Amino acid sequence: MARIEIVMPQMGESITTGTITKWTKNVGDTIEIDEILLEISTDKVESEIPSPTEGKIAELLYPEGETIDVGKVIAYIEDDMSADISADSAAPADKKEEAKSKPVAEAPKETAPAEEDTSGERRFYTPLVKKLAKDAGVALSELKSITGSGAGGRVNRADFEKYLSGGRSKASPSGSSSSVQLSTVPAFTSSENVEIVPMDNMRKMIAKNMQSSKLTSPHVNSIVDIDMTNLVNIRNEIKGPFKAEEGFNLTYSHFVMYALVQALKEFPTVNASIDGDNIVYKKDINLGCAVAVPGNGLIVPVIKGADNLNLTGIARQLNELALKARNKKLTMDDLSKGTYTFTNNGSFGVLAATPVILQPQVGIFCVGAIKKSVEVMPDNSLAIRDIMYATHTYDHRLIDGEVGSKFLMHVKNTLETMDPRDLL
Repeated sequence: MARIEIVMPQMGESITTGTITKWTKNVGDTIEIDEILLEISTDKVESEIPSPTEGKIAELLYPEGETIDVGKVIAYIEDDMSADISADSAAPADKKEEAKSKPVAEAPKETAPAEEDTSGERRFYTPLVKKLAKDAGVALSELKSITGSGAGGRVNRADFEKYLSGGRSKASPSGSSSSVQLSTVPAFTSSENVEIVPMDNMRKMIAKNMQSSKLTSPHVNSIVDIDMTNLVNIRNEIKGPFKAEEGFNLTYSHFVMYALVQALKEFPTVNASIDGDNIVYKKDINLGCAVAVPGNGLIVPVIKGADNLNLTGIARQLNELALKARNKKLTMDDLSKGTYTFTNNGSFGVLAATPVILQPQVGIFCVGAIKKSVEVMPDNSLAIRDIMYATHTYDHRLIDGEVGSKFLMHVKNTLETMDPRDLL
């Protein structure tokens, strides 16, 4: 007999919370694998969440309407269909925590064992609070500085989160050990001419993901300039008829994404990922495109099966996903299963950038703005050309410089020689 944890899923790179809009099951109900358990929504996504297992609903930790951090346990499923489930398991987590803590003063041995910090003081902390403290890098000795609002002065979830959001003490209590800090930059104090603002959940999640990617993958960047003059001229010729027929603009991103798909077909290692000591080769090319949503950070919708699409097909898919992103209608499926990512910094006027790989992918491609430049031609003459810089960032654990550079040059050659009129 086992209890399976159900956690709040992450529905996009920068999405850090989700709101439970509806539970489709009650405590004691049975559920099948892939049967819908709940519906959740974020600022960008609304989706139905299926159950990863069959069993009986043991606990629903949060009520409908509650907003929960990504990765937190929101329910338990008991894999024993005959298990006797109590109806009070449906109470919200904070209320259950308080309810469980009431008998502590009378019989602490039956609830949670006392924890002794380095100062010798003995206090009681629930498993939930200890896990929160561990995840946040807060030592047990530091917990004693938190005033608890639970029964008998016990520290509960709300107390701990209030402590963190209010700015935890930078110095450890006297006689206690402090948690290890990676940064050697001294902490600022309120007496200095600074303003201290805690990170919101989205920024904390972005920071965590970016640091994790850098620690996981040794990033290598190869950069090349691409002569886009031919494409600029052809696009000027066909963009009017294209918009009249399709209803949206033909952009340079469409050309680049088409060229990326052709290169990924030739270099399947760039479309792979690493799982321990194994290389996972993906049969499909699912091309993600980073989109900046004003006020909502970065989101990466994915064009599934991009290797089966022509230039027009890629343009249509990207336009549809962009519209859904702007209208906050993206689903979890729209944001999942990407195998390689493209990002365009040119819209901000940037010439070149070195982006961070979106794990577990092993590469990301970035282009800058197209600028007029005086170039030396093969016959040594000078000419004004439309030049774009492109960066291929790749995971050096799997992709060597040779493959990484050849992949980049394949994209360059495709863009400099392609005729979109034959590919639409």
